[in-house]
Amino acid sequence: MPLQGVCWFLCCRQGFSLLGRDYGEKEEEASFELRNKEDLTPNGRSPAEVTVSQPTRTANGTNGHTVSEMNEEMKSLVIEKSKMGLEEEPEVLVKGWLLREVRGNWIKQRRYWFILSQDSLDYYTGPEKGARRLGTLVLTNLCSVIWPDKQTYKETGHWSITVYGRRHCYRLYTKHFNEAVHWACAIQKIIDTKAPVETPTQLLIRDIEENKFNPEAVEHIYQHNPILKYTQGPLYAPLLPFPYGSLEHTYHSGKGYGSVREEAVKLFNCLQQLESAWEPVPIIQGVLQTCLDLRPLRDEVYCQLVKQTSYTPAPYTAAHLRYWQLLTCMSCTFLPGPTVLKYLRFHLKRIQSQSPESEMDNYASFISEALEKTKCRECVPSWEEIQMLMSRQEMLCTVHYPGPLSCQLYISSHTTANEVVRRMQEKLGLQESKNTFALYEQNALWEQPVTGSALIADILTSLSTKESESESHWKLCFKLYCLLDADSISVDSIEYIFLFEQCHEMVVRGQLPACEEDLHALASLRLQCLMGDFSTHAPCPPLDELFPGHVLESRVLMSLSAPQTLPPCQVAAQGCPTTQRFHTGLLAGALWSHTATAAHKQKVEQDMRLRSRLKEEGATVMVSILERWKGLAGYSRRDSMAAYLTIARQWSGFGCTLYEVDFYISSTGSFSQKLWLGVAATSVSLYRQGEAEALESFPYGQICSYGVSDSNTFKITAGDRDLLFETTKLTEIMQLMNAYFSAIHRQRGKGEDADITITESTEVGFHHLALTHTPTLLELPSHPV
Repeated sequence: MPLQGVCWFLCCRQGFSLLGRDYGEKEEEASFELRNKEDLTPNGRSPAEVTVSQPTRTANGTNGHTVSEMNEEMKSLVIEKSKMGLEEEPEVLVKGWLLREVRGNWIKQRRYWFILSQDSLDYYTGPEKGARRLGTLVLTNLCSVIWPDKQTYKETGHWSITVYGRRHCYRLYTKHFNEAVHWACAIQKIIDTKAPVETPTQLLIRDIEENKFNPEAVEHIYQHNPILKYTQGPLYAPLLPFPYGSLEHTYHSGKGYGSVREEAVKLFNCLQQLESAWEPVPIIQGVLQTCLDLRPLRDEVYCQLVKQTSYTPAPYTAAHLRYWQLLTCMSCTFLPGPTVLKYLRFHLKRIQSQSPESEMDNYASFISEALEKTKCRECVPSWEEIQMLMSRQEMLCTVHYPGPLSCQLYISSHTTANEVVRRMQEKLGLQESKNTFALYEQNALWEQPVTGSALIADILTSLSTKESESESHWKLCFKLYCLLDADSISVDSIEYIFLFEQCHEMVVRGQLPACEEDLHALASLRLQCLMGDFSTHAPCPPLDELFPGHVLESRVLMSLSAPQTLPPCQVAAQGCPTTQRFHTGLLAGALWSHTATAAHKQKVEQDMRLRSRLKEEGATVMVSILERWKGLAGYSRRDSMAAYLTIARQWSGFGCTLYEVDFYISSTGSFSQKLWLGVAATSVSLYRQGEAEALESFPYGQICSYGVSDSNTFKITAGDRDLLFETTKLTEIMQLMNAYFSAIHRQRGKGEDADITITESTEVGFHHLALTHTPTLLELPSHPV
């Protein structure tokens, strides 16, 4: 175990002034400031004299060290360095005049002579020998440089670079862009060559790892280094090293955060507030959200929590257990880095051995198990999930399935969609089905399949957020995904109800091409299935739940598309030569205002006429459906569903999933038309919207490759043809085709047929057919999509 003074010396050699091993030591450093004549102190100290400040200990009852206590040798060392002139300068890499921003009562720029050496960036009064050094910024690998930008140049007329050090920030300006880039490149190159800086906490974690099989040595480390133990005092610097500087040049910009170092210190303050908080969940959510946004802070928070759960004065109080509850939430949301993970596991085992059969032991055991399963979350845990984690319990998840039915399952923070699908199949007796199932995010107008590896806790949080934003009801549904064998489904099984309900959803959405007479028949069969025999007292569902609305709209719009009689003024205007125009001015403005008002009035009238016609047409269709319903008296629910599906099966594409796409006629994308892309169990087909016959069909055996060619274009290669489709459903199409190929692969002997297996090609985003593994059901490809 290295002594405190040795560690201080080693770290300082790397250009980083470390905190003392005693926690709570306030981070300061020697400062050298140029003072103006008007800034002289009352005692008449001249600008040449330097104010020296050293670290002072202010917390945990440690002794304070003042300037007067600093030995004379140290004073002499610092002051002599500040007096050193240019004749003693180290190897110079870059030098020249630059303007530096000086902040006082107002911001102003002053011209200094800057010299960049291998260890620091210094500035002087001038280039002559003997010039006085006015300031030094020591360069370490934690320093950062912001490069020149056009916005600053437009505002100031100068190109600027900003250099962030541990305690100082130099904002430098020059009129020449090339000079600014040269300085920025040179400084960044030196920063990149510096050895990594290590904090006292990192050094101690390494010591603990090296001595983990020696309990006495570990105990000695903890006893002599309070920075590893619980404290009620504030934290003045992060426990781990973070780059100096603001976040304005990083991907965190715009989220309202300060620098990572500042946020690390703020987070420790939040942790301490947990002890006295009446409701801890908002604080826990805030900490988790910050860790989600600022990834580097995850290891820092883990280290802070390990610190606050070590050698606690009152370990069994509710206030202290709040740290364990936050540690539990962290362990179910983020995994720490390898080094911190080893440190955390050692800490948990140590607590379990020191406090067996205690609440801390229970939390430590729960956290250890969670770390084995945790994957990085996409969302911060919800209020409900945090409350369940604080009490180490599972939460209930409601899963809906076709028909107004649902069931509740217990899930943990690690439960995936695939696990829920398997449990639902077991619960509903669908394990032997040849078809495959999936979970869907669904509301009244929209649905999307959930990726198999997605965490259900994230999905529920996402649905809750969507509900609050859109004010519509969202739910998690269990449905048929790949209809591989519709004929084998028993009429008496629950799977038959799944098929019936999902077929009706397609009808209402207008995705099952049928003549109007068949649509009326389907609607009446739906009523018979839901309501039984016709009765004047039976509550009838609205028409949009029985009949595709776009059919009504198309019919009404066609009837309204006949040319309307134009007003005389418009007829006269049509005969006017195009060269006759009013001059701009008051009269023209008045005429334009009158014309715009008339156009708006005409549009309102057209909308009212359209709504009126839709009501009339809807009433006519409903009367026809009710008349057909009366003729179905005596049909059982089973008979109604069977008759419904018999009509639906007349379409050759029955069982496929339709996606609206723009199909490019030529490979250059010069012309396109809106079509339906139907993905089925045996082929991919193209349909004109509303037409029952496929324009073209491509069996999977003919497809050489498929995938995403750019951000919104899907490409299928069949033989020597390349088919390009523009769509917003890229991921869904890829998932469904992967699932069909995977299901066919399993049914045909796991790879015996080379036409149905999938592998990744060298072309990014594509699947080529070959003899290799197939992707898991509902899994995204491993390459970028």
